[in-house]
Amino acid sequence: MCARKIAEEAEGNKIVVEKSTVPVRAAESITHILSANTRHGVSFQVLSNPEFLAEGTAIENLLNPDRVLIGGEESAEGDEAVAQLTWIYNHWVPSERIITTSTWSSELSKLASNAFLAQRVSSINAISAVCEATGADVSQVATAVGRDSRIGSKFLQASVGFGGSCFQKDLLNLVYIAECLNLPEVAMYWQQVTDMNEYQRTRFAKRIVECLFNTVSGKTLAVFGFAFKKNTGDTRESPAIYVCSHLLEEGAQLNIYDPKVECKQIELDLTSAAVTDNPDRVRKLIDIYTDPYDAVKDAHAIVVLTEWDEFTGYDYKKMLSVMKKPAFVFDGRKILDHQALIKIGFHTETIGKRFSRNTLLRSSGADI
Repeated sequence: MCARKIAEEAEGNKIVVEKSTVPVRAAESITHILSANTRHGVSFQVLSNPEFLAEGTAIENLLNPDRVLIGGEESAEGDEAVAQLTWIYNHWVPSERIITTSTWSSELSKLASNAFLAQRVSSINAISAVCEATGADVSQVATAVGRDSRIGSKFLQASVGFGGSCFQKDLLNLVYIAECLNLPEVAMYWQQVTDMNEYQRTRFAKRIVECLFNTVSGKTLAVFGFAFKKNTGDTRESPAIYVCSHLLEEGAQLNIYDPKVECKQIELDLTSAAVTDNPDRVRKLIDIYTDPYDAVKDAHAIVVLTEWDEFTGYDYKKMLSVMKKPAFVFDGRKILDHQALIKIGFHTETIGKRFSRNTLLRSSGADI
């Protein structure tokens, strides 16, 4: 529809820039539509210029990008169109950061970039499960691995899983493309990246139930964080949705606090048809708070699901004083001072590490 509207309104020679993440060869489809509807004296060049903007840092990513990718038709007209768009970016982006490719390579590069980042997250999360089973510390393993200059340290922070609108969508897009091209082994490889992410979310939720004496029915859990990442109110594909859903199925009462996500959005996410077939039951089991200290009152545990900076500065000794005992902390983002929490009396669990039994026995008491 958009391409047809452009063809209808355009006069003279025009450059159409495709910015969104799209399936590979989408520019070809746009070109065909424009060509079929082109009037006399009008011509088009379609460029692929995908965005590499992360939520929470989008302005900085735009002003100081790692790279700008421009793909165009491999022809004299295509080269001229690429040069025109390059000229615009050169007003603030150095030439060495601008990469020019064919249109198809540009489109696939965007999908591949997100797939590679997601793969790193799933890889370190897979290692976190091995660490918990063997007594290793995933943070120490990640530091050692990240010191290898061939690998690097970015996206090696184990967590409850990745979320957001891009990773899952682009991974499944890549799986679909591979299947359509009759590349089943490639499709299976990238499918496993998203399967590992689902496994990590489920594994963390089950660990909470296991640590709370194999039942959370009738117990109150304070959930800190519902957005998929800090500095955003975006909940699309947030791990918190899936962890909370599992806990709700087990009968937990959830007191949820997030500094940015609106109450209506949290309720909508947890009562959607994709999450539960009993929304009325879910509404009775969730309470949404605007103050984290109110959320922990009479709670059996704190569950950290988003890496908000403010979570590291709370007075956890004050929180402990109003919670049921033994009181637990489940850090799904590895952002808290675990030794300090254990010292003041919390039974503490985190991704990719098991604390010794002797250490955890400090947190004992009634209200089981």
